[in-house]
Amino acid sequence: MSINHIVTPLDSAELDSKEQYVFYHKMVDFTLKELIVNVQRQQICDDKEVVFFKQYCDLLLYSIEAMRIKYMYDEEDNMKIDLTDSGFPNYLEFRYLFNDLSLRAEYLDKLIPASMLKEEFLDTLMRKKEPVKKSKLFQAASIVYYKSVQQKFIFNRFVQGKIISAPKHSQGELLISWSFYDVSLNRPFICFMYFDYDGQKFLDYKDKVYEVLKNTADRNMPIDTMAYAIDRKLPNIFPKHIKRIDLGPLHNVFAKDENEITHAILSSISKKEIPLESYAISLKVDEVFSGSEFKEGGFFSKQTLQNWSDVVKQQYVFAPHRIIQMLYNKTPDIMNRLAKPPIQIADLKN
Repeated sequence: MSINHIVTPLDSAELDSKEQYVFYHKMVDFTLKELIVNVQRQQICDDKEVVFFKQYCDLLLYSIEAMRIKYMYDEEDNMKIDLTDSGFPNYLEFRYLFNDLSLRAEYLDKLIPASMLKEEFLDTLMRKKEPVKKSKLFQAASIVYYKSVQQKFIFNRFVQGKIISAPKHSQGELLISWSFYDVSLNRPFICFMYFDYDGQKFLDYKDKVYEVLKNTADRNMPIDTMAYAIDRKLPNIFPKHIKRIDLGPLHNVFAKDENEITHAILSSISKKEIPLESYAISLKVDEVFSGSEFKEGGFFSKQTLQNWSDVVKQQYVFAPHRIIQMLYNKTPDIMNRLAKPPIQIADLKN
């Protein structure tokens, strides 16, 4: 497989062989697992944030593995990947999975029993000495998919986390997390909000909080705009610190974007300076803090709102040692602007 063999449109692209899908799934799975470990190790998230970060990444990994099983031997459909500043599956793939699993019971009733298919495989391999047809392998993969994959664990466009007590010395008394898959960027985001509550029976009010977050903070936008919208729509909530993590893009051989890091990796792969499985992943963290409060509205309808700080932006790059050396050589300006020097993670062995 070479770069020249991966010819795709710039948006939702299909890789041109099952071998490429196997390689792609291996890369995404490996990269996300490395990211989880190193986000904790580098203290980009505190202990409680790391727990939620891992849970959202696990949902993402579960969904991508479900896609791998679903499309493994399917000759008619191919999974679509966003190769432009993303590297993750197109959002519609998550929707297809979720909707498909709504009909799980119906599909299971139509499938050949696994025991019958197993006997047929043994007969073909042992008695006839012939390879199993791909159509039969697809039936087997379908049985695994519909029997093992659960709809409730599929990463959705918006995933709501629970409200818990914030760690000591936090800006607010309570902490809530949520995650969303931005439809335009095809990238996952993970958010945290530390806040105080001024009211009675918070359990009765939390559904309102969930509703506002789902309708207001479910897409990529300036984080101070998001903070102001949440603040205005929840009069009894006083946000004190909002943190948003942007996962990606994943820079690798499949990418087709104008990102300088991606371009450096593709260029070096094409010159055989680095191996085909070389990769890096970017991660961006935006934060705003409440420094003071002000009141807005008329005499009978005044609402206390937050004065937000300037947005604190931090960018990180995770890559194996050899790729870090190459990036320092080819993109020194980007490397020197990072919040920390590039963070070393393991090589992917193809």
